[in-house]
Amino acid sequence: MVATDQRAKAPGSAASRSAALETLGVAFRGLLGAVRRMRGRETRTHDALSDAQYRLLFGLRDIDTMSSGELAELADLSPATATQMLEALAAGGLVRRERSSEDRRVVLTSLTARGMALLEARHARFMPRWTEALAPFSEAELRTTAAVLESLRAMFDDIRTDG
Repeated sequence: MVATDQRAKAPGSAASRSAALETLGVAFRGLLGAVRRMRGRETRTHDALSDAQYRLLFGLRDIDTMSSGELAELADLSPATATQMLEALAAGGLVRRERSSEDRRVVLTSLTARGMALLEARHARFMPRWTEALAPFSEAELRTTAAVLESLRAMFDDIRTDG
């Protein structure tokens, strides 16, 4: 019986692939849960920004100025939610919002020095942990993982609810 079990889970077998897919699914659900818990901890901390607010700010890190609509799309938020969050970030001195000189209907947002300093501090706290967590993996493994995650993202984006 042991020989049959070993053949069934031999690398390259259907059972082996099924087991690997199950292991990936468990790990993926665990990752999503950990991210959800982290987001919950951030919103319970006094004066802490939410993950969505950080996504808006990080959208401005490499691009000087963006419209509210562009930032909403980048941060995966509705335009109304993004606008509301950007107004709060502006009130906190983290972003500057000005009407476009070319199209007065468009409001352009840019980081302030305070906003950039906040992002740099968060990045400095996060990157050593990121680097340490991924240190055991080769460049090829990291690229394969990125491809797997991109494929899963595309799958979830393509899912349509039928009712």
